[in-house]
Amino acid sequence: MPILPTVRDPRLITLRRGGSLTDDDHRLLAEWALTCAEHVLPLFEREAGHDLRPQQAIDIGHSWARGEARMTDAHNAAFVANAAARGLSDPAKFAALAAGQAVAVAHVAAHALGAAAYAIRAAQAAGEPDGADAGRLRERDWQRERLAAPIRSLVLEDQRLRNDICWYAFSD
Repeated sequence: MPILPTVRDPRLITLRRGGSLTDDDHRLLAEWALTCAEHVLPLFEREAGHDLRPQQAIDIGHSWARGEARMTDAHNAAFVANAAARGLSDPAKFAALAAGQAVAVAHVAAHALGAAAYAIRAAQAAGEPDGADAGRLRERDWQRERLAAPIRSLVLEDQRLRNDICWYAFSD
């Protein structure tokens, strides 16, 4: 199931590509997405701690946000992090996919919501069957508390608009 809309929101496209997203807000989106992925990375590490690909992707994402890595390096790291998800349990798999989505924000800002949604899925999958929804809500709320003021309304609106293609991760 695709987590990117067929019609892209110009608020999530950088100015240089014809949208209205500033470089500063693009970096804030990236840092928030990376924070979401880092929060659930221990779920990956418990199962595949020997595999450093998701953590390395997150590190590259932070380097990109600081202007120290190229967008193409971040874009390539996304594929590497996603590959680390293969064959793992859902919590570990979704945590690796969150890292892949987070680093991909350097290339396409709309991936920030994908990172958040996969992190929520990881937390939900790691919860007890009767408490999985509580885990989803805790993770969603934790993420929202970390939204920087300049991007808060943009992200919350994007969550509302794309909730259905993001497995309803952002529902109340």
